[in-house]
Amino acid sequence: MTLAQLQDLQVIDQDATDDSYGTYYDHRSVEQLLRYGIILLDKPPGPTSHEVVAWAKRILKIPKVGHSGTLDPQVTGVLPLGLGEATKALGVLLLGPKEYHALGRLHVLPSAARLDDVLAQFTGKIYQKPPQRSAVLRRTRSRHIYDMDILERKERLVLLRVSCEAGTYIRKLLYDMGEVLGPGATMVELRRTRVDHFTEENLVTLHELADAYAVWEESQDSSKLCGMIHPVEYALQGIKSVVIRDSAVDALCHGAQLAIPGVLEISPGLKKGDTVAVYTQKGEAVALAEATLDEQEIEELTKGYAFQTRRIIMGAGTYPKSWRSPRKPSEK
Repeated sequence: MTLAQLQDLQVIDQDATDDSYGTYYDHRSVEQLLRYGIILLDKPPGPTSHEVVAWAKRILKIPKVGHSGTLDPQVTGVLPLGLGEATKALGVLLLGPKEYHALGRLHVLPSAARLDDVLAQFTGKIYQKPPQRSAVLRRTRSRHIYDMDILERKERLVLLRVSCEAGTYIRKLLYDMGEVLGPGATMVELRRTRVDHFTEENLVTLHELADAYAVWEESQDSSKLCGMIHPVEYALQGIKSVVIRDSAVDALCHGAQLAIPGVLEISPGLKKGDTVAVYTQKGEAVALAEATLDEQEIEELTKGYAFQTRRIIMGAGTYPKSWRSPRKPSEK
C-alpha cells in the first residue's frame, strides 16, 4: 500500500499500473535511494550546515545533496538532507512547525510567576528582527510561537521547549525575553528536535552514514544503508495528494500541466490554491503542483487543467512517453 493510499483518497477514476516501469516507493534499490532519498541527520556542533552537506556528498559519492533549514554551527539536532532529485521536495518541510530545546542563562533570578508571565507574552504572534549574522534581510517580521514551556530550571539556568514557525530565531527569542525580564538573557545551548513531522527518532550521524556506505561498497550488504535513507515521499506526508495514470507521468516530467483525464485519486477537501504532491500509482513522487480547481469541480468536469506543475521531482524517461509533441509550423 502506498503513502497516498494510506491517506484515504477520493477515487475519481480507476486504471491499472504497468509494473514494467517505475518502482514502488518502498522497494527502491540503494542506487535509487541515493537519487530519491531523505536522510535525517543528527547535526554535530561545530560545522556549518553547508559543511555537513559537503561531507555527506563526499561520503555518499553523489553530486547533489541539500538540507532543509540552516542550523548555526554550534546548534545540533534534526537536519533533513535530500539526496539527488529529493532536494526539490525539501521546501515542503519549511511549511511545517519546528521544535527546539534551548538552554538559556537568565541575567536575573525571576520568580516562577514572573517567568511564566514572560513566556505567555512570547507565545503566539511575535515580531523579530533577524540578528546581524543572518542569511536574510534584517527587517522586522512576524513569526508564530505555537507553544513554549519550561522543561527544567536550576536557579538562572532554564531549559525551554519551543514549538514555532519556520524562520524563528531562538537565540533572538531568548534575548528579547531577557530584555523584558530586565537585565537580559543568553542562550547557552540549542538543539532542534523536530522539523515538520520528522523528530529525533531514527537520526543518524555522519560517522554512522560513512560506516554504512563503506559496508555496502565493500560487501554489497545494503541493509544498514537502506535503513538510514528514507524515500523522498516521507517528506511529503504533510500535504495533500493526487494520484495519476501511468500515461500522464512522463508528460508531467517534461513540464506539462496535469489535466483532469490524468487524475485517478485526490485528497478529500481539496481546494483551489492547495499545494499537492503528485504520485504515480506505485506511490512515487512525480512533482509538486498547485490545484487550479476544487474537489467538486474535478469530480464533475471531464476536461481541462486541474493542477499547475510547480516542481518536478521524477526524472524524465522513468515512464514511457504517451503524449505527442506539438507539430512545428513546417510540419503542418
